[in-house]
Amino acid sequence: MEKAPVVNPNAPIQPKIAHKSSIWRQVLRRFLKKKMAIVGLSFLVFIFLFSFIGPYLSPYSNTVNPTNLHQSPSLEHWLGTDNLGRDVLTRLMLAGRISLTVGLGAMVLSIAIGATLGMIAGYYRGIPDQIVMRTADILMTLPGLPLLFIMAAVMSEWKVPAEQRLYIVMVMLSIVGWAGLARLVRSQILSLREREFMQATDALGLKDRRKLFGHLFPNIVPILIVSGTLSVGGAILSESVLSYFGLGVVPPTASWGNMINAANSLIDFQKRPWLWIPPGVAIFLTVISINLLGDGLRDAIDPNMKRR
Repeated sequence: MEKAPVVNPNAPIQPKIAHKSSIWRQVLRRFLKKKMAIVGLSFLVFIFLFSFIGPYLSPYSNTVNPTNLHQSPSLEHWLGTDNLGRDVLTRLMLAGRISLTVGLGAMVLSIAIGATLGMIAGYYRGIPDQIVMRTADILMTLPGLPLLFIMAAVMSEWKVPAEQRLYIVMVMLSIVGWAGLARLVRSQILSLREREFMQATDALGLKDRRKLFGHLFPNIVPILIVSGTLSVGGAILSESVLSYFGLGVVPPTASWGNMINAANSLIDFQKRPWLWIPPGVAIFLTVISINLLGDGLRDAIDPNMKRR
């Protein structure tokens, strides 16, 4: 008969540690179950590699070649050439750089402006809240696209150089897009500032900067991730519309919008579809993929949001 193990009564008790997954690991697990979101993310990875690495692998450049005007797709030029003899596939890659950069840049600026102003309005309330929210209300009542047209027309009238328009378009899109995010962040801050952990920071006498960026800001990061992801698609569409009408990024800098604008004749639309179909498809698939990714992130971060 086996003897029972001897237990030393003086030995320290070893607590059992529960191994729990972190919140972000749970979010990742839920996200991986969203098949359409994974498809969207996979395409976005492909389009980023296509746009930022593809031009280095292409044997062609963005220079004019009069001997290759309007060539149809072939083994030499997979998507044909445009009215200046430039390879359409190479220009599609270079245009993807501009459109994606504008979308991401406008998203970062919108989040920086909207999150900062929303946090200030929700935390301090009073006069800062009134100033920020009334400004946001004014921007939200104005139609976004006509406002962008007016700003872009002023930029054209001032003859802004083509290489600087990229950055100005980012700023324009962020000015139009921060208001909705600021209202969303403000509502979250108003709710969070009444929680117990914020009362504890008041009792400890922490400074406002530490309360805002050390305790409140981490709690709104999931909202910023989802809102930022979804805003990229809108920024890409807005830039494409502006460039299509010649008010955004202008040649020789390529963007998907001005590539479509280059096919501006009936002959091009009827007989040269390789000039406008590839950039149109690129815009469509990229925006759809971003929206799928944003929906998947939203459901993964807050699985109850869809039911609500």
